[in-house]
Amino acid sequence: MKLIAADRNRDMKDQFRIQKDNIDENRIKTSVKRQNDGPRKKKKIRSKPIIVLGSFYCVLFVALIGYICNYAYKNKQVLLNNSYNTRQQILLNQNYRGKILSRDGDVLAYTTTDENGKDKRVYPYDKEFAHVVGYSTNGKAGIESAANYYLINTSIDLQDKVKLDAQGSKYPGDNVYTTLDVNLQEVAYNALSARKGAIVVSNPKTGEILAMVSKPDYDPNTIAAEWDSMIADTSPDAKLLNRATQGLYPPGSTFKIVTALAYLRDHQSSYQNYKFNCNGHFSYEGNTISCFHGENHGSVDFASSFAKSCNSSFANMGLDVKRATFDDTLDDLLFNTELPLTMNYAKSSAVYNSSTTSDDVMQLSIGQGTTSVTPIHMNMITCAIANDGVLMKPYLVSSVKSETGKVVKNFSSESYKRLMAKNEADILRGMMEEVVQKGTASKLKGLSYTAAGKTGSAEYNSSTSDSHAWFTGYAPAEDPEICVTIIVEDAGSGGSYAVPIAKRLFDAYFDAE
Repeated sequence: MKLIAADRNRDMKDQFRIQKDNIDENRIKTSVKRQNDGPRKKKKIRSKPIIVLGSFYCVLFVALIGYICNYAYKNKQVLLNNSYNTRQQILLNQNYRGKILSRDGDVLAYTTTDENGKDKRVYPYDKEFAHVVGYSTNGKAGIESAANYYLINTSIDLQDKVKLDAQGSKYPGDNVYTTLDVNLQEVAYNALSARKGAIVVSNPKTGEILAMVSKPDYDPNTIAAEWDSMIADTSPDAKLLNRATQGLYPPGSTFKIVTALAYLRDHQSSYQNYKFNCNGHFSYEGNTISCFHGENHGSVDFASSFAKSCNSSFANMGLDVKRATFDDTLDDLLFNTELPLTMNYAKSSAVYNSSTTSDDVMQLSIGQGTTSVTPIHMNMITCAIANDGVLMKPYLVSSVKSETGKVVKNFSSESYKRLMAKNEADILRGMMEEVVQKGTASKLKGLSYTAAGKTGSAEYNSSTSDSHAWFTGYAPAEDPEICVTIIVEDAGSGGSYAVPIAKRLFDAYFDAE
């Protein structure tokens, strides 16, 4: 019996041990399963935001790289021209600067090698194209700066490069063909003579700049030797300043184009009924405006006020134009804003807002006071009038070719913006014709061609005897081909000093056809 009981106890212990082992085994399996399943589940939960965040940064990185590549491609010329970019010097060690040529193929700048094997830039016309062609020593200016990217790159064929490599010679840079006319440039240069000032000649239908002169000038052939003295010069000469694009002047009566346009817009149905009696001066709220040299113009209407350049009448007109209309007109004619130019320029300024006093309005209306404009800007406004209100984007470079004549890039005329409606331009053109036929630019009357324009005598201090002479106009009047803007500093009347220069330029243009 005891043996049977012992066996039973042993069997029960074995069963209990087996059950315990099964329970432990199940616990181990469960633990292992938890170890296997649990972390994996947690890992999956943790990796989801990491993947999302990683994907976001990858997309952001790709977008940034794409933006940088796109910016670098679109602005490759600006980036290359940066003074900190050493690639310029690398290219110049491999290539020499290409030529700059006129519209007819006359060489305006080229590179030669001196006895020491050093590249030397040569300007055959000396001072005549100084500011517009510019220089490439001690920095760059003019076309030398604007077209630098093309001038220091080369587009010759590989076989030509191999030949030059065998000779140990540099590659020729690409040649830049400009819109400049040598004959008109020489006439403008000589007409301005020893006086300070600027001249811009352009084609209103295409935007081509045919001539650009600024005086005082410098010789780009000797600029390296004279650089320090020119930089140290504190006189008003400012020889390095291109007065055509950077010179800010009171526009004087040429600004009456702007005032006339603002008045037209504000009195569309009644401007023809305008009447004013000029006795040589006009007073309003204790402020007085006088006509040039106190001239008495008598009874004038809208058109004759413009033709005779009556300050009194235009001061009266200016006060009769709504502020918003005048301000919008200034905006439309690109005052206080950027201009579509590739060379360095200064912004023109004309302010008419809620704080402008009546005296300031009177001064603004005749182009005096704080109003200032560059000759190139006044030329652009005149070109828009001559081209039915549409401004063509001014440009100086017509094409780029390799030394072997392969076309690298062509530039063509491009419409920039409509500055005024066609009917507004038509009215202004009729008034500018009257300036020649019955007004202050009568020296352009009775010639083999017709002309139209506006003169100006811009006072620049309290003395009415100290004034700049302006003229801006075009020819032929019925179908404009050439637009001329002239300022002669401290010369007096525009009709006496600027108009004769315009005649010389018009004569040269039409005689050459």
